[in-house]
Amino acid sequence: MAQRAITLRSARMLSPKVRELTFDPGSPFPFVAGQWVSLKFPLTSSEVVIARSYSIASAPRGDHTFDLAVTLVPQGPASTLLHAMSIGDEVQSAEPMGFFTLPPKLERPLLMIGTGTGVAPLRAMIQSLETVADAPPVTLLFGVRHREDLLYADEFEALAARDPRFRFEPTLSRPDPSWTGRTGYVQSHLPELLAASPEASAYICGLNAMVRDARKVLRETLTVPRDRVHSERFD
Repeated sequence: MAQRAITLRSARMLSPKVRELTFDPGSPFPFVAGQWVSLKFPLTSSEVVIARSYSIASAPRGDHTFDLAVTLVPQGPASTLLHAMSIGDEVQSAEPMGFFTLPPKLERPLLMIGTGTGVAPLRAMIQSLETVADAPPVTLLFGVRHREDLLYADEFEALAARDPRFRFEPTLSRPDPSWTGRTGYVQSHLPELLAASPEASAYICGLNAMVRDARKVLRETLTVPRDRVHSERFD
């Protein structure tokens, strides 16, 4: 599989544990919103090279740069290296891959369901639709533990304020007393949101357990046809 060096152009903390890294591949790097890249890291203590996959968190841009949102995992060698990278540092990347993408022609409303950094490919999809004149309505149900974990919340709120086609529905499983929005796990809100848009296609991304449970609610409880439920899961 072809590898290339990509260069870190900018970085910022999205939350206390999640760092956004914007990479420059140096030349055209074709991908479709929703795809992921595999990065390779040599471990300094040995000759071992580890690989980790990360969903691209941005739609394709004219300058070829792209964003990744990386959670710092305790004792995680790859995430530790990514959180320690300085501007101008390089890492090896494979070409983008994956099938968790939107179809060329969208005929149904979209219900996007994400938890944690599972929002990354959904953000890419949402960005890709912003300039599509006949894009369908999109609802993003985004679940995290705490308010501070709501990655890109300001961006999503601003989009919802200026575009009536987009609806942002964050939910916290461990809310603080001042929180007045949705609470609990994303699965508990699916019946209400699907009732508001019964013909929607669902796109789910997050940890294995959430994806499994959300698919079960959609397929078994709400009887959404299989071809309208799409998912990407990770450990």
